[in-house]
Order: sequence, then C-alpha cells, then structure tokens
Amino acid sequence: MNQNKVVFNVSLAINEGKLEAFQRIAEEMRAGTEKETGAQAYEWYFSKDRTRCHLIEIYSDANAVLAHMNGPAVQELVPKLLEVCSVAGFEVFGDPGAKAAEILTSLGAEIFQFWRGISR
Repeated sequence: MNQNKVVFNVSLAINEGKLEAFQRIAEEMRAGTEKETGAQAYEWYFSKDRTRCHLIEIYSDANAVLAHMNGPAVQELVPKLLEVCSVAGFEVFGDPGAKAAEILTSLGAEIFQFWRGISR
C-alpha cells in the first residue's frame, strides 16, 4: 500500500453550451499530465446528461502534487477550464505537502488525511 499517494476528486459543473470547449481543454490537460512521471491516474467521468464531470487524479506523493500544481495543466489550462465550468466540489485524500495544501485550500479544496486502508 502506498500511503504517500495523494488523490484528488474534483467535481465540475459544465456551463450550458460549453461541453465541446470543456472537452477540448480537458483533453489538453490530460495530454500534459500524462507527461508527468508522478501522475499515476488522471480520469474524467461524465454524468449521463454531460452537464457534470468528476476528475479523479492520483499522484505518487506530495512532490508529484507540487510538480503538477506548478505545471502547465494547472498554471495555463485550469484558468481556461474555469471559463467553461465551475468547481462544485474539491476533495483531496492524503498529504499533498504544506505548500500544495496551502494552494489547494485557497482553491476551496478540503483535505482528508489518510487513516487506514488497503490498496492493491
């Protein structure tokens, strides 16, 4: 079990008429994040009516989180994404590190510290 891993669950509400723009930006974010060695998962899930989306992100450790936060997916593309959707919820599971935690909480994220579990 990797107790250092950090998981994001970001809930997004897509603005009416902005689905195509949302998908285009999300694909750019996925392509950029795929190049990050510490990014273990970056998965987008749509509601049936495609008005809501959950982004599940898994990072190997706090260093990978900070690298992502300072990378182009966040610095360049998140502002563009927020022009076509709004954040309906943002949860972080695990320890993202002090600097990333400060940034994440300023964005409205709630951080949950690991207690127990199994991972295979």
